[in-house]
This record gives sequence, structure tokens and C-alpha cells, in this order.
Amino acid sequence: MLARYLKAQIYVLICGGLVGPIFLITYFVLPNMFGNFGSGFGSMAQSNISWMLYVGALITVADVLVALWLANRGAQSSAKSVRLHQVGVLTTAQIQGLGETGMRINERPVVNLDLHITGPGFAFDDRKRVTVDISKQAIVTARKLVVLVDPNTHEYEIDWQASALIAGVVPAQFSIAEDNKTYDLSGQAGPLMEILQIYRANNLPTSGAVDIRNLPAVRQQILDVVRRAAEQPAAASGGVAAPPQQSVAQRLQDLEALHTSGALSDAEYASKRAQIIADI
Repeated sequence: MLARYLKAQIYVLICGGLVGPIFLITYFVLPNMFGNFGSGFGSMAQSNISWMLYVGALITVADVLVALWLANRGAQSSAKSVRLHQVGVLTTAQIQGLGETGMRINERPVVNLDLHITGPGFAFDDRKRVTVDISKQAIVTARKLVVLVDPNTHEYEIDWQASALIAGVVPAQFSIAEDNKTYDLSGQAGPLMEILQIYRANNLPTSGAVDIRNLPAVRQQILDVVRRAAEQPAAASGGVAAPPQQSVAQRLQDLEALHTSGALSDAEYASKRAQIIADI
């Protein structure tokens, strides 16, 4: 907790909290400097800047309180994440609505996502405020997220890396030596969710390349899912089963929301809109 507080305090000071300590240092040091010209000068200087003592003390106390709040919030968030990874269920959330907030963080728009989250034995709706950067635009447009949910409290967190996987934003390729073949499951939400759940059940990371050759039982489960997905009717264009498609109206609505929120520039908006219309 101490390390977390010190990090928060440094962050607060960097973001403008240094003003308070600077006022206090000035209040106590400046009169001593003028005191070299005589005690009268020192007393006069301290009298003229007496406001710095009160303002500096007030700002410094506020700095400490903000740092304590940030440290406590970070500790609660960390504890929540640890608890979710212990008891949480990996499932999906459907994005049913997207609305702008008018806020921006580091030039990235903040939007509200209306989510419908379902899993074994639970189903609920919630609104989540997220910051959408370039890497998240395609994920949000795909309208499906991977979430880790506590089935008892309905607390959850979004796994953006896994969400990018099932949205087809990042490739999902599986090389099987026995078949002398590489299977591409990019964007196939159903099979990929099965594989992610197998990874989670065996405490394997869901991002990056994972070598499962030393885990024969896990490898066999994943091979079964990959081969089963490959046997499904393939899409005419690429030989890979196509994920369910959104209606043109819904795609245009999502695109308009992203453009309005500032996530897409005018040029990006025009280009993507033309692509959607061309698909009709």
C-alpha cells in the first residue's frame, strides 16, 4: 500500500500538486534571504507573502488526500481484479447501444456502452464508460466483448485482448503438425470462446503465442475445437466460417456514434461509410 501511495503522490505532484510545497518553501525561505539586508526586510517580506503559508498548506493537504484516494481506489481495483480472476466466469457481453459523453481523455473520446451480459446462471444489463482509442474502435463496432464476471455479485471487467481476438481484430491461427496445416479461426467467436475458456481453466495466458506441446490434455481439447470449427460449412470467400453479420442499418448507426464521439475523423468516417454502403 505504501508503494502504491508513493506512486499516487508522485503522480499528483507531477500533475500540478507541486504548487503547494513551492508556496511553503517560498514562505519560509524568502524572508531569510531578505533578512540578510536587515531584520526589517525579512519581516516585511514574510508579512507580504503570508497568504502563501495558508494557500500552500491547503494545497499540500489536498495533494495528500487526493493521493490517498487514488491509492485506495487502485488497491480496491487491484483486489477486485484478483477476486475476479479467482472466481470469475469468462463469457461474452453484447453491445446493445453506444452513446457519447462529451468527454475526452488524452484526445481519446469517452463513450457509454450499454451491455447485455449472459453466462451460466446469470443475465443482466449494465452501462460501462470506456475510453475508445484506435485499437478499440473495431472491437466496439463488432458489438461483442469478452468479460470476466463474478456470478454472485455481477462485478466484471472487460478483457480487451480477448475481445480483439473474437472480433477478428487480431489473427487467430493454429498450426497442427499432425495435419500439416494451419487453421485460421480469426473472428469465429464461438470456437475462440471455447478455446479461451480452456485456457482460463488451465491458467494459461490468453494473449500472445502459447506453446501447449507440454500440455497434452489441453492440446487435445484445443485440437478438437479447431478441427470441429474447420469442419463447419465455410464461407464462400475465404474457407473460414463467417461470424454473424450486423445489419447495414446497425453498422451505419454504430459508425455514426463513433464519428460523433470523435473516435473517427471525417475522412475515416467517410471511407468506412462508403465501404458499408458498397456491401449492400
